[in-house]
Amino acid sequence: MINIDPEYVDETLDWLSSISDTEGPGTTRLLYSKSWVEAQNALKEKFEAIGMEVEFDAVGNQFATLKGSKEPEVIHATGSHIDTVVKGGRLDGQLGIMAGYIAIKALIEEYGQPKQSLRIISMAEEEGSRFPYAFWGSKNIFNIAKREDVEGRTDNDGIKFEDAMRDAGFNFNTEPNDGFDKMNSFIELHIEQGNFLEEAGKQVGVVNAIVGQKRYNITLKGQANHAGTTLMEYRKDAVECMSRIIVSGIDKAKDVGNPLVLTFGHVDVKPNVVNVVPGEVSFSIDCRHTDQTILDEFTKELELDINDIANKMGLTVEIDLWMDESPVPMDENIAKLIEEVCDDTGLNYQVMHSGAGHDAQIFAPRVPTGMIFVPSIDGISHNPAEHTEAVDIAEGIKALAAALYKQAY
Repeated sequence: MINIDPEYVDETLDWLSSISDTEGPGTTRLLYSKSWVEAQNALKEKFEAIGMEVEFDAVGNQFATLKGSKEPEVIHATGSHIDTVVKGGRLDGQLGIMAGYIAIKALIEEYGQPKQSLRIISMAEEEGSRFPYAFWGSKNIFNIAKREDVEGRTDNDGIKFEDAMRDAGFNFNTEPNDGFDKMNSFIELHIEQGNFLEEAGKQVGVVNAIVGQKRYNITLKGQANHAGTTLMEYRKDAVECMSRIIVSGIDKAKDVGNPLVLTFGHVDVKPNVVNVVPGEVSFSIDCRHTDQTILDEFTKELELDINDIANKMGLTVEIDLWMDESPVPMDENIAKLIEEVCDDTGLNYQVMHSGAGHDAQIFAPRVPTGMIFVPSIDGISHNPAEHTEAVDIAEGIKALAAALYKQAY
């Protein structure tokens, strides 16, 4: 079994985390920013130093390839995204890149050149933190990103997407990506961003699916009126209606049980003053499940309940389903391979699903794909407090290295 030094893991992650647009706490490395360019170039040097050949595509995705001795055209890839959220932690995204680097470096030192090629992908963007578009990196790899979806969009400083991209030395794809989508497998290592593994006492998660998501904006319109003179039976209170919808929805979600999750989030009340019955409220709903049928059936019933509750209270309702992403299963053979190497090496693992979205969901319909999770302390992510013990990260990298060895050596 490959030995992974936890201290080296920490040192490597600290090095990459220090490349940030702002001083800590936390790392801010936004798409096409100065620190984003610096990080991609610094990674290029690291990859080349262990004998990998590095290329960039038009939009700035980085591909570092260790060519195989017998079948170089067969490529087994790993990696993740290099961008962060504002004041993010030291693991989300970049852990998958550095885990690939540490695993492949250890394989080279122990076994030399592989028979088939190994690749690390440092994807340009996933978070949507600077511009309102997510998965720009992985979608460009597979030629499914649309130029018109980002052209003209601006960041908080008014800088246009295309200007930031060109200032960083990149540009839109003018023709299909030059073969970078030709991979035989992809494995992404990531922090869980939840507390399941920590609570279960497991060091490695073998992901079998990424949840589907439906997101709504709901607007309820009643009648604003005087809080003191309007008797309860005459009110058309938008907040009361929303409250009944929330309680009904959450109760039914609990009845369905895991892995269904339902979240009522952003709320905007009008007129939002202390002495007026609220006449209008808008709120968001986020619903997720790994099974498309259950997700569809539950949200259909949820929509019927929203209409029914609003109608009974004399309010009008608008339902805007603005996100409808299907669940994405991981490749059964890749998941089985990861399980097998965990068994073979005595790793403490658990098969599980991912409740968050990842680049792997863009890869999975197009390339045999798997994911490895390591635990997140207290489930914290997108926060400077995001942390995983180095010994746990090392166990996840051992699983990744063992899987890559089985595939390429």
